[in-house]
Amino acid sequence: MSHRKQIKHHHEPGHLHEFTFSTCCRRPLLTNDTWREKLAATLDVSNREFRFQLVAFVFMPEHLHLLTYPLDERPRFGEYLAHIKQPFSKQIKEILVESHSRLLEQLTVQERPGKSCFRFWQEGPGYDRNITSHNAIVSAIEYIHENPLRRGLCRRAVDWKWSSARYYLNVPPRQQEANLPFIHGLPDGALD
Repeated sequence: MSHRKQIKHHHEPGHLHEFTFSTCCRRPLLTNDTWREKLAATLDVSNREFRFQLVAFVFMPEHLHLLTYPLDERPRFGEYLAHIKQPFSKQIKEILVESHSRLLEQLTVQERPGKSCFRFWQEGPGYDRNITSHNAIVSAIEYIHENPLRRGLCRRAVDWKWSSARYYLNVPPRQQEANLPFIHGLPDGALD
């Protein structure tokens, strides 16, 4: 019997949470703008439904980082992540089936003898941590935004479209960009 990795989420009201999760086998699957737009839309739906505010994000070719602020006293982290991953995976599978893509076969994995499934995301919950201090918040946002720069995908963090870096570059009122997830910015008092 396989053992599925479980992660215990700890939450204190007022804490921000950083999530990182990867594509299956860390394949560069998030390189298609249409797919990234679908991911952004799925993220928006999940944020509304589970009452998470998006503080910062970056979509990389094979993983993504989210810095979120849960509004509920007892956030449902596992359900929130599943609500992002599962509907998005289903949409991508439908696209691959309709286009008869060879990628469908490559992303179909055998779970056990006689049982296979489509897997867009790496199995397991990914990485999750609480962010509680001013310095940790600033460091997390910088790390998220500089990810594409460190990888050589752009010359400046603000040049990478699939990130919240430009949102933080703008002076208020901050501009929301089309096709990106809605960014709430830092909650009041987060940097006090």
